[in-house]
Amino acid sequence: MRGKTTMEFSTRMKKSLYRQNIIACIWDFDKTLIPGYMQSPIFKAFGVDEDTFWEEVNQLPEIYAQRGYHVSGDTIYLNHLLSFVKNGSLKGLTNQRLRELGAELEFYPGVQELFINLKGLVAEKAEYQKHNIILEHYIISTGLAEMIRGSAIAPLVEGIFGCEFIEAPLPPYYSQQSELSLQMDFELSQIGTIVDNTAKTRYIFEINKGTNKYPKIDVNATIAPSARRVPIERMLYIADGPSDVPVFSVVKGSGGKTYAVYNPNSEAEFAQNDALLNAGRIHAYGSADYRLSSTTAKWLRMHVRGICDTIVADGEQALSENVRNVPRHLHDRDEPPAADPPSEKEAAPDLFEPS
Repeated sequence: MRGKTTMEFSTRMKKSLYRQNIIACIWDFDKTLIPGYMQSPIFKAFGVDEDTFWEEVNQLPEIYAQRGYHVSGDTIYLNHLLSFVKNGSLKGLTNQRLRELGAELEFYPGVQELFINLKGLVAEKAEYQKHNIILEHYIISTGLAEMIRGSAIAPLVEGIFGCEFIEAPLPPYYSQQSELSLQMDFELSQIGTIVDNTAKTRYIFEINKGTNKYPKIDVNATIAPSARRVPIERMLYIADGPSDVPVFSVVKGSGGKTYAVYNPNSEAEFAQNDALLNAGRIHAYGSADYRLSSTTAKWLRMHVRGICDTIVADGEQALSENVRNVPRHLHDRDEPPAADPPSEKEAAPDLFEPS
């Protein structure tokens, strides 16, 4: 019986892809971690009027609609940015330059300190360490991934999902050429990846299923919730407003925690967040002040601890359910141990075993 119990436990353990001991803090970027839009350093460096750029971007969907084109209001700015590159105002803009300009981004107070602090919470109790709990930070943004990679927060982040550009794209019939001509004009030329506010939900499921760690796992693959790397109920999503409703809905609807932030100097953003709370889109909201004494930091710390406690409780329950008492030598005076109730298989004779 002891051998059979060990085999049963081993089989159950093998069925799970992951230990599910990971907590994911997932962050929006613009107006969540920084006060404005990350593209500001680009315009400043190249002498482009930022207000004019965004005014034109906001008008483009309507202008193109009049011409019979349907465009995404979330990401049409990428095309307009490439138009500025092509027509000279942003001539020579490269991915390397984007990363360099990302270093100029200034964050809301306390961001880096809180990122470090939240990672440390999972080790503050012995039972958290016993269950090897890990906290990972992710950024999902409709902004530019290369700028985020060059920012001060990048070393503290497990993964960055954002829009990306291609430099010097391959020419037509490149597959039929033995040698490609050397392209010296390296600059942003084509869009490589588009992340809009709806597509953000895809990356929630990439983190959930572990696709970001193991690319062989397709994000559309059917994987039982118990076999996913980061259950959504162990995620916290932090963003700034109505444009993040699709992700708020997915995370909150699947048991995760959702939190909205607002610029402390903006009454309009405060009102937007209050409307999100009243509509049931988020669990709570607060100022984009991430210093450890702030309400926002306290709320996030409280819920990270709560998820840690849940992981511990689930782990201890799984252990007690899967490991039976170890057999011991019996003496004449000992009462025989109570037998476990037979399973359906054990209760009925096996036709392939001698009776």
